[in-house]
Amino acid sequence: MEVRVWTNWARTASCTPTRIVHPSSTDEIAAAVMSAGRVRARGSGHSFNDIAVAPETALDLDRWTGIVRADTETGLVTVRAGTPLRTFNADLHRLGLAMPNLGDIDAQTVAGAVSTSTHGTGAKLGVLATAIESLELVLAGGSVVTCSRSERTDLFNAARVGLGALGVISTLTLRCVPSFVLQASETPGHLDAVLEQFDDLCAVEDHVEFHWFTHSDRVILKRNNRIPEPAKPLSKLRQTWEYEVMENAAFGAVCKVAKTFPRYTRRLNELCGSLITERSYSDYSHNVFVTPRRVRFVETEFSIPRETLMDVIAELRVVANKLGDRDALIVPCEVRVAQADDIWLSTASGRDTAYISMHQALGMQYKAFFDAYASIAASVGGRPHWGKMHDLTATELRPLYPHFDDFLRVRDEVDPGRTFSNPYLDRVLG
Repeated sequence: MEVRVWTNWARTASCTPTRIVHPSSTDEIAAAVMSAGRVRARGSGHSFNDIAVAPETALDLDRWTGIVRADTETGLVTVRAGTPLRTFNADLHRLGLAMPNLGDIDAQTVAGAVSTSTHGTGAKLGVLATAIESLELVLAGGSVVTCSRSERTDLFNAARVGLGALGVISTLTLRCVPSFVLQASETPGHLDAVLEQFDDLCAVEDHVEFHWFTHSDRVILKRNNRIPEPAKPLSKLRQTWEYEVMENAAFGAVCKVAKTFPRYTRRLNELCGSLITERSYSDYSHNVFVTPRRVRFVETEFSIPRETLMDVIAELRVVANKLGDRDALIVPCEVRVAQADDIWLSTASGRDTAYISMHQALGMQYKAFFDAYASIAASVGGRPHWGKMHDLTATELRPLYPHFDDFLRVRDEVDPGRTFSNPYLDRVLG
C-alpha cells in the first residue's frame, strides 16, 4: 500500500490525504477532479509552506511528465505539468533550446514553479511565468479549457501565477529561447561596495545577484552573462570538490556545529564569508543557474520595490547586530532582481522588483529574524513569495496586489465550490 503521509522538502508541512491519484492523462486528471470533494496537485513538495497540502485527494503528477511538442523555430514548447524542471531543462537542451531564465533550484515541477511566481535574477527579465504563452487547465467539474492572451484572457492573467486555486494545470506552452552559454563570475566582496555599484551592475549584467553572510560584511557577488563562445565548464573534479564537498558536505558540517553550539553561529557565519574564493567558468545556462542543495533549510522571501533595497538591507543589518547568538542565521541571505510584469499575482506585478531571501538551517532558531524581516518588508509594501514561509492573510495581501480582487472574481467564476482550496488558500485568499 502506498504510504499516505506526505511531508515537504523542508519538513515544515505535512498531511495524510484520504486518497492519492497518479493520473497519466488529461482525462484521468479530469476524472480525479470530478470524483473528489477537494483536490490539490502537490508538485515536488519544494515549497516551504503548506501551499501544497492536500487533506483530501492529492494529485501526484509524477506519471504526467515530458514534452508534448516543440517548435525549434519559434521556441514554443508544450510540456506536461508534472515535469520536474531538471528534466525539462535537459530535454530542452537536447532540442537546442533553453528557458530564458531560471532560479537556483530545479527540483520543482514546471507547473509548481510558475504557479508560485518562482524567479531567477535579471533586471531585464521577468519571473518564470512570463514565458507562458498558453495553459491547459482542468477546472472544477472536470471541464478542460485553454487560456492565453487572446483566449479567456482573464483566466490567463490569473492562472499564470494561480497558486493551484483555479484548477489543475495539465499542460503549459512556454516561449523558450535558443540554448545559450553563460560566463559565470563569482567573486568575494564587501556589502557596502556591492550595494554602491549594484544598480550599475543590474543595468549592464544579464544576471546579477549576491549572497550576504548576514553577520558580517562579506558577500559572494555572482554575475552571469551570455557569451557566443563555447562552454568551458569546471572540471568534474573541481565541480565535485567545490559543490559537493565544500558547499554541501563541509557546509552541512558547519550547520551541525552551529545547531549544537548556537553561541558560535555568528562567528561561523563570518568565518564562512571570509573563506570565499573567486570562481570563473562558462557553461550552458541551466548548468550555471542551478546550484546543488543538499543541506536542508527553511526560507522566507519578500519581493520589494527595487528602489527600497538599500534601506531594507540597512535595517536588516541592524537586526543582525541586535539579535542574540541563538537567533543568528548560519545560511547567507540571497538578493536578486526581476523586471515588472503584468501577471495579476506575480510578486513582480506592476513594479521592478528586488528579492531578499532569508534562510536558516533546518532545526535551528529562525522565527525572531524572520519575523523582524517580515515587519521591515511590510513597511515598504513587501510581497511574500507564495511558496515560502510567511504569515500574511488575504486582508494584508489585498492592498499589495492591484488585481487581487480580479483574481478572486475569476476564482469565483471557475471554482465557486472551492474544489481546489486548502488551509493555505483559505488564509491567503480568504
